Parts: sequence; structure tokens; C-alpha cells
Amino acid sequence: MRRFGLGGSVGLLVAAALCVAPSAWAACGQSAEGFEPWLADFKQDAAAEGISPRVVDAALAGVVYDRAVISRDRGQKVFKLSFEKFSARLVTPSRLARGRDLLRRHAGLFRQLEDRYGVPGAMLVAIWGLETGYGADNGNFRTMQALATLAYDCRRSEKFTEQLKDALRIVQRGDMTPAQMRGDWAGEIGQTQFMPSSYVKFAVDFDGDGRIDLIRSTADVLASTANYLHGKGWRRGAGWEEGEPNFPVILEWNQAQVYARTLAYFATRLSAGDQ
Repeated sequence: MRRFGLGGSVGLLVAAALCVAPSAWAACGQSAEGFEPWLADFKQDAAAEGISPRVVDAALAGVVYDRAVISRDRGQKVFKLSFEKFSARLVTPSRLARGRDLLRRHAGLFRQLEDRYGVPGAMLVAIWGLETGYGADNGNFRTMQALATLAYDCRRSEKFTEQLKDALRIVQRGDMTPAQMRGDWAGEIGQTQFMPSSYVKFAVDFDGDGRIDLIRSTADVLASTANYLHGKGWRRGAGWEEGEPNFPVILEWNQAQVYARTLAYFATRLSAGDQ
């Protein structure tokens, strides 16, 4: 979850002094040197876990160590802003107006989703708006390359190694091709920025076309987001502001307090029909 690259990556801000992949692997690293041996070992491990070698080779063809990804990972200063500055930057009049319009346009869909998952449309629209501007900017990083870079990097190698494997599983089950897998710098995919592991666990085919599409299908995007919140313990009819029952669920979406508070604030403004 992009969490403007925000959603999924923020909760991963736990650094390790040294992180080494399993003993049969090449060690993690902090520069391009050593990336190729690490990637070769990763491919063998992924195949050993049942991921097709053909999928592994095709998805990781041409993948290189991406310094731009590392730079983004080290530079998340926006979360140090005060709530007042952060929320003013993101909850703009134009974003509110667009959100209200989408709530009206998709009112029937939002009723279905709230009936099934218990999550109000205002919260789903708030996430949709903050993550990608309602699908206007899903990100253009190569997902496989971004995840491989972060999996090799010593800071959170184990976490991103699993994310990379799940990205390969998405390709293997036919939801997306490697070329279609583009998103934000931490590997988030789609209009509400699902990390691959969340995609595998919570993404749903709500429009009934036989495939999950978090890039183009509004129904799949919003239903998958509602299913994620439901799966994390969303309580139907309960509040979502800080101190209320559903605020911890928002923190499951994004562990940055300033982001979670802003998301709650945005949803409240949308729910009230506020300008």
C-alpha cells in the first residue's frame, strides 16, 4: 500500500545492523556489488518453494539493483511533518470534491461493499484518494526490480524477500504479467497500493470477470480494500477516529500515526459531506 508509496512500506521501518538471507544464499548487501549472486540464489530458492522456474526467469529478466529505490527508502521525511501540515497537504478541496463525486457515482457499489464487509464507502474513498489520487498515479517503478532491490538490501531483507516471492506467485496464477507489474518504489500495486503479500491474501474478483484486476477494475480495487480492512478486524458501525475501535485497523493499513490520523480525518470529512 503506497501509501503515496505509503500504505505497505511505512510499517517496515525497522532497520537491522546486518541481515543475511538463509545460509545457502549469498549475503544481503548495501551496494550493487553482490546483487547478481544474491539474485541467482534467490531464483533457486523461489523455484524450491514451488514457483515455476519459467515464471521466475521471465519475471526477473533484466532486473538490476535500483539505487532510486534505495534513495526513496531512506528518504521518507514526509512522515515527520505535523498532522496539521501533513493533512493540509493531502486533504485538499479538489481531492474532497472528487471523493464526494465518486461516492455518488458508485453509490450502489459502496452499498454492496458495506453490506458484505462492513466498511463504509467514505473510508474506501479516502484510502483510494490518498494512495493514488483515485488511480491517477499508481507509480511507475518496475515492481520486480523494486522488490528485488529491497530484498537484497540489508535493512529489511527477510520482509521483502517474502514480498518478492508473492509477487512471483501473482504472475504464476495469471493475474498480471511482469510487464504489467508497475507501481510505487516499495513494490505496491494498484489503485490502493497493495503489497504483494496483501494482494495474495485479500485481493478479490468482485466484478466477476474471472480475474483479479487492481489496476483497471474499480469494483475489484474497492472490494479488495474493503476485504483487507475486514480481515484486519474492522468493526461494522464503529468509529475510526483516533481512540475509536477502528483506528487500530487503519494503523494496519499504514503504521505511520500521522498518515492514519489523516486518513481518518479525510474519511470523516467525506462522510459528513463536508467541503
